[in-house]
Amino acid sequence: MRNLRMLSRLLCALTLAFLVGCATATMPSGYRTTVGTGDDAINLVVVRGTPYEMGKAFGSLMKDEIKAGVNSFIAHAKKEAGPVLSNDALFNGALDMAWKSMEPYVDERFKQELQGVSDGSGVDYDTIRRGHMIPAIAPYSCSGVIAWGDATTDGHLYHFRNLDFTVDGGLQDVPVITVYIPNEGIPHANVTFAGVISVNTGMNAEGISLGEKGESPAKEMPFKLDGEHFMTLFRRVLYDAHTMDQALEMLQSARRVKKYYWYVGDGKIPAGVKIKAFAPDMKIWRGGDPTDERAPNILPNVVYQSIENKIAYEMLSKPGAKQNAESMIAISRAVASDDGNLLNVVYDATDLEMYVSYAEKQEPASKRTYVPVRLKDYLGIHKLPKDAVIYTAPPAAK
Repeated sequence: MRNLRMLSRLLCALTLAFLVGCATATMPSGYRTTVGTGDDAINLVVVRGTPYEMGKAFGSLMKDEIKAGVNSFIAHAKKEAGPVLSNDALFNGALDMAWKSMEPYVDERFKQELQGVSDGSGVDYDTIRRGHMIPAIAPYSCSGVIAWGDATTDGHLYHFRNLDFTVDGGLQDVPVITVYIPNEGIPHANVTFAGVISVNTGMNAEGISLGEKGESPAKEMPFKLDGEHFMTLFRRVLYDAHTMDQALEMLQSARRVKKYYWYVGDGKIPAGVKIKAFAPDMKIWRGGDPTDERAPNILPNVVYQSIENKIAYEMLSKPGAKQNAESMIAISRAVASDDGNLLNVVYDATDLEMYVSYAEKQEPASKRTYVPVRLKDYLGIHKLPKDAVIYTAPPAAK
């Protein structure tokens, strides 16, 4: 009888392994679909595997958009740089110097994935790398609010991030939400642009949401870049942080550059923080903290810093106000820049949902539809969308 039980368990284990193996074998390394409709349609790409494999799948699935987007963005940045960096050698040299300063602090996974994007898209590695350096050397301003617990209608954590940067570089023409399912690490979503694998905002499967507000004015250029830019740092956090404490530990221990406000939400607790990350110093404020720079205009279970703080506070502090996705979209619209509002995202980090809006040509993101996206629909093995464009990695060489 004992031998029969052991045989039964062995057969069950082998069957389970076979089914998992079959499921894994039949899943592509990546696929591409869309969310939203018409002018509001947004590319959504799901990739899985090693960093290099995920990069190559992303590059292959988005190659046309990557070629168009990277070239347009770099051309615009060069034009904005003016006569000081008027030729390719000087402009590329400035971006290469930025990379050289920050490269020692960049995660190896990021570098491997970047190579994969280049190989998959056919765009020169140095060109893609330089494109990633433009946000590091440029000034910009944004907005963010997090509300949770008793400050919301359902106790969830809601977090919005407005990216007020530029609509003249054409990034809004190549929008993409990239969902990563790494072999090692936490699945996560990057709300981004074709070819951009660093994170200006995102959320992982543990409900950690991230956003920022730039505070480095142009008069401080050229910026000191002997450290890690927040966009590669944020990507590490999404990969590895299961909790807010882990996220904060990573942010505090990093060698930071420039001046930013960062926002970190944890939908599981739920709770959020605002961070004044003015390298090399850092201050962390939680909801209702009397030391917050917005005091006395502070609220329990809410943190905020925007380009229109008066408007944000008025909307957040209305008598009986309780936040949800709809109200956070309204605040996001109200505080957005009139010029250069490129991308806005509202997260429900408790339910792993997002509402995403990109600019359309010169129309700011705040005037567009906030397209709903259920992140958990893309995190595991599931039925592929009918319109999915599939990328299957070639077998490894023997």
